[in-house]
Amino acid sequence: MRVLVLTDGPGDGKALLPALEFLDHSLAFAALSPESLRSQGPADLVLVDATGDLGRASVTCRANASSDLPRPCLVVIGDGALAALKASWGYDDWVLPHAQPAELETRIRLVAERSGAHRPGRAASIGELNIDEDTYVVRLRGVPLDLTFREFELLKYLAGNPGRVFTRDHLLQEVWGYDYYGGTRTVDVHIRRLRAKLGAEYEALIGTVRGVGYKLDPLGPGRPLDAGE
Repeated sequence: MRVLVLTDGPGDGKALLPALEFLDHSLAFAALSPESLRSQGPADLVLVDATGDLGRASVTCRANASSDLPRPCLVVIGDGALAALKASWGYDDWVLPHAQPAELETRIRLVAERSGAHRPGRAASIGELNIDEDTYVVRLRGVPLDLTFREFELLKYLAGNPGRVFTRDHLLQEVWGYDYYGGTRTVDVHIRRLRAKLGAEYEALIGTVRGVGYKLDPLGPGRPLDAGE
């Protein structure tokens, strides 16, 4: 198996994860960045160093997950930073730097097997709204909507939890990432843009709970928006 190790740490990947020394895999090393995913050759698995710069690790994982051909991703992270891991990173599994060879080999094998298994297309349907995660296409009554990447991610997140109310801070963290330093106002801006693209008949799919945040309301069409929105 060819493993691409992305790290900015000293030495190579074997310094990051000593157990690699004892495994029979072909290793390639590159800097921790989304650009390395594009510049390196084929790989069966990407190993991302999150023991240092969590922001770069998060961005790199997300870039891999959103690429045309995402590779299985294993994150190396220290005990003290585990709380920073979010499912929105798009990684498949994580491992501690001091993992023993048997544990590391097992995690690599399981991640590769899960990736190779057939997975049905990931899609969510809310009434006449269909969100396809595999193609990044949203259709309303069968007509594709012209959404930006962030608009798609925001709508997908809301649609994954229909009826649940999320604060602006929560949406900012889960959709933009904890490493995003902009204010929560950007959430409001993207909500307005989404509503505009849904059109007057369907804009109420995204409801506002005054003083709390936003939700995707399957019964939204036909209901007036809260005052001030």
